[in-house]
Amino acid sequence: MCVGMICFLVLRSQMGNEMKKQSPHSLLLQHFAKLHNSSFPAADISEISSKESLTNAFYSEFGISSESYSSLQRALYWAGPDRSITSVSMSTSPAHSTFIIQNLKDSYQIGEELNVTIHTRDFQNKAKPYGGDFFQAKLFSSKKDSVFGEVVDLLNGSYSVRFLLPWVGQAKVAVRLIHSSEAVQVLKHHRDTDSDRVFFNGYFEGPGLNGTRLKEIVKCNVKWDKNGLETMATEDCCCEYKDSRTGEEWRCQKPKTLPCSARVYHSMGGYINRVTAKEARFMKQTNKGINGQKSIINILPADESEGIDVREKCRPGLHSPVPAGFYLNDVWTSFVCKTRHFTTQTTTQCLKDKHIYTMGDSTLRQWFEFFLKAVPSLKQMNLHVQYQAGPLLAVDVENNIDFHWRAHNAPLRCRKTKVADLHYISNEIEDLAGGPNTVIVFNLGPHFTTYPLDFFNRRVLRIRKAVVDLLQRAPETTVIIKTVNTGYKDVFGSDWYSLQLDRILRWAFQDVGVYILDVWQMTACHYSKENIHPGTVIIKNEMDIFLSFICPE
Repeated sequence: MCVGMICFLVLRSQMGNEMKKQSPHSLLLQHFAKLHNSSFPAADISEISSKESLTNAFYSEFGISSESYSSLQRALYWAGPDRSITSVSMSTSPAHSTFIIQNLKDSYQIGEELNVTIHTRDFQNKAKPYGGDFFQAKLFSSKKDSVFGEVVDLLNGSYSVRFLLPWVGQAKVAVRLIHSSEAVQVLKHHRDTDSDRVFFNGYFEGPGLNGTRLKEIVKCNVKWDKNGLETMATEDCCCEYKDSRTGEEWRCQKPKTLPCSARVYHSMGGYINRVTAKEARFMKQTNKGINGQKSIINILPADESEGIDVREKCRPGLHSPVPAGFYLNDVWTSFVCKTRHFTTQTTTQCLKDKHIYTMGDSTLRQWFEFFLKAVPSLKQMNLHVQYQAGPLLAVDVENNIDFHWRAHNAPLRCRKTKVADLHYISNEIEDLAGGPNTVIVFNLGPHFTTYPLDFFNRRVLRIRKAVVDLLQRAPETTVIIKTVNTGYKDVFGSDWYSLQLDRILRWAFQDVGVYILDVWQMTACHYSKENIHPGTVIIKNEMDIFLSFICPE
């Protein structure tokens, strides 16, 4: 135990960067541990560098080296069954799998680590010899305290879990099987072959006879001639829309009477469930707690410290460790940097003279809604748009604040909204001058879960380029990335899909000099029922971190 401070081990980076000490002013000594399932046998490198990987030329265009791309492939690697699975009984059973606490002691000191081992067994109670299961773990107390646990796949049917003990009091361990390794293979299969299982509607309108209006609704989706999305492409089938700046393409079935230029609206179309009966049985064992030691963990004050003091000033480029923080009586303490807790008055003071642009999905729209309540002087303007997709605008004339939110462009699962109101995030960022009074926040994730990783990667790298260019011309601009929330557990939006997208996002921006607001851990370890749209307690803690990035002192 260190004198006068707490030393512990945390994960610096999702990408396995070289070891680097924090600022000497920080009380936390970090080291680098492996990500969940990040082990990457050398023999598998060629397998995941498949013919469907993006070309070297494409990556060179965005300043990505082959070495950097290889690091992404390592981060995305996920182990799987090493044999043919002929029966659901061979899959991981949450009822038979267990966890044990290693070298359990009567008491611990705050800042120590607790190590847990998960042993998986199948439905025949046989020990499983391979990895690839997706677990989530947390340490919690009855007083609304909790912390995220780092799970590492040992690739032999066992998993190690590391917890930091960050509060004084008592705690218990909880482990959930989110998906078995066999269920992960189902998710992989449908992402690789069935990306059209979410489809969209295109609404075409134009003048008819005698002053009437012609209207047609057709099916639309991403133009991507593989992964099942090629099924729409028959000869002269479609209207294609290519964005001149991003190069991204959207495709709709051709209307019977109206021209392609008559597309006016976009909306979610529907879901096509192609999961077989056997696959459904694998997916049934989802988000199940597993049995383990119910022992109470007693945590005592350290010799010369009763808490963990994070003194690192919030600044861009800091990496998000594991754990990234913890809840103590529903209040999040960050291990990334020293965060503040804001009142209505201090929130208004922090946002004064700021232009805030938030872009992404509905989980960022929650921020817009939160600030409307947190800052009474902030008034929403009626832009006469479809609320679910935006754009939305609120202003505080007295304090010179303007707060914007808009949804990212398609694929976007939303109600009927004007196509003209849907903009690509990279284009929006390119059109901003930036500067010390400009704050940009964006996120991507849930609407991309059914699509190929290469497609998402292209979207992210275009945004990366726009951010790099912005920070070159206006380096004092604040750019913040909100990571993905946990919440979904099915074949249309699983947390496993989201985790892979989250790793791409972190990889792309690891060296850009932006802020990363890690809400993955905040939503995964909280006691409230998981929801892709978390409750007010979690949002308030997210806002404190967000405001601490803007106003660190």
